[in-house]
Amino acid sequence: RMAARRALKAVLVDLNGTLHVEDSAVPGAQEALKRQATFFLVSSGGLRSAPVTIRFVTNTTKECKRDLLERLTKLGFDIAENEIFTSLTAARNLLEQKQVRPLLLVDDKALPDFTGIATDDPNAVVVGLAPEHFHYEMMNRAFRLILDGAPLIAIHKARYFKKKGGLALGPGPFVSGLEYATDTKATVVGKPEKTFFLEALRGTDCAPEEAVMIGDDCRDDVGGAQNAGMCGILVRTGKYRPADEHKINPAPYLTCESFPEAVEHILQHLL
Repeated sequence: RMAARRALKAVLVDLNGTLHVEDSAVPGAQEALKRQATFFLVSSGGLRSAPVTIRFVTNTTKECKRDLLERLTKLGFDIAENEIFTSLTAARNLLEQKQVRPLLLVDDKALPDFTGIATDDPNAVVVGLAPEHFHYEMMNRAFRLILDGAPLIAIHKARYFKKKGGLALGPGPFVSGLEYATDTKATVVGKPEKTFFLEALRGTDCAPEEAVMIGDDCRDDVGGAQNAGMCGILVRTGKYRPADEHKINPAPYLTCESFPEAVEHILQHLL
């Protein structure tokens, strides 16, 4: 299916569920990433001068980019901060564009990514994954603001995500509840929105047809990437559940056991 496509120039990689689950790396993931790097090593400057750009794209709203990078570094992943593109970044960009003051329903650990954004007398509602804020009083406050005309911005609408103890509710159900109660539609900034994937590629000099996305969420990672014109590889780790690959049309370009197998396929067949 890649035959009619242009040569591969960029690989987008999801984080939680694909490279790691909370504080545990997916077996072999660090090595696969390194193998990709050494495979492309060229004398003039390593991976940076190589034919493929890597971007780590994530919907995580549980922590700011700095904490996320620290977590990944502790797990042995060699990743630079400018290679990470998060839905928090996308949300911040939108807030600056709209020039609004948000009621931020995000985890306290995510707040550093909104430093400098005014939040007094809010006239917008931003929803991320914020279990401690998802109680009646706070949801009701958000509900009233939206009724008064405040835009509802969803950092993403994932139904659920993978924790060590099993699957857990994502922000999607809470965003949908606010949409239902206020009869409005949220602006979604994270995956699977086409704009998210295009933003992630910005500055890479790479068209969607020259990119492949690897992720554990069939709809948000793979379906979203394919709708944006990329190829999508689904991995059977993280939140993957049997038969997920049949939930989207077109089906994933490929379904693999894990990230290392996906990397293997890219190195052997897509370059």
